[in-house]
Amino acid sequence: MTSRILRLSLVSALLALCVAAPARAGVFEDVLRSEIFGQRPLLDGRGIVSIKVPYRPDDIRAVPFEVDAKLTDGRTVKAVTFVIDNNPSPVAAAFKFGPGRDHVGLGIKFRLNQQSDVRAVVEASDGSLYMVSQLIKFPGGQAACSAPPSTPPEIAAANMGKMKLADVPASVAASSVNQRVRFELSHPNHTGMVLDQITLLYTPLKMVKELTVRQGDEPVLSIEGSIALNENPVIEFDFRRNGAPQMTISATDTDNQIFTHAFPVGPNS
Repeated sequence: MTSRILRLSLVSALLALCVAAPARAGVFEDVLRSEIFGQRPLLDGRGIVSIKVPYRPDDIRAVPFEVDAKLTDGRTVKAVTFVIDNNPSPVAAAFKFGPGRDHVGLGIKFRLNQQSDVRAVVEASDGSLYMVSQLIKFPGGQAACSAPPSTPPEIAAANMGKMKLADVPASVAASSVNQRVRFELSHPNHTGMVLDQITLLYTPLKMVKELTVRQGDEPVLSIEGSIALNENPVIEFDFRRNGAPQMTISATDTDNQIFTHAFPVGPNS
């Protein structure tokens, strides 16, 4: 999936050049559905997965997405894929989960390039796919993937790869599993389509392409990213405590820089 996300990101971006164009009606059914999921049927996800996004976001550079997915028939959640139909990188991110997860909650922010239907597709452990979708209106202004970064380059370089992990209060967590955390990564996640007003050259692509999370030796989740990830990504996820004292998070970008940090997560509860 990583190579497919990168291919969709780069080819679409070069063609679109991040210019806000009229929304492409039917692009998911006409093109993206088979490109991303092949001929596998997409079932109605209502009752299994919910997606929460702002109808008209305040900041198109960092639009919050919330997803909650639950299976109650003995199957588990294998993966969640986020799709933004009219973005240059339609597959915004793909999450894969460790074993035994019948209920997952996620929070993540994406760039929105224009008005678009957005989708969350859950893959169950038996291979079934369940989809929900929602429309997000474009509030106007510059397309997000060509918008200049908010962090000066010297500060971004100095902080590159720094990580934070913090507990989210139980009242905020969407899932019933033991703990929800908020992960922050300092990384510019350059789209490759931002024009430097001084040099008149495009800032080279430098995005987070993969992130892995382990609790002790047990995989919690992995993420395949894209240029849709916002600058300095913030990701919320939940996990079941297994008694391991540390959670290790590793991020790899398109320059093959690897950033790793181990965080204490406390005893089993």
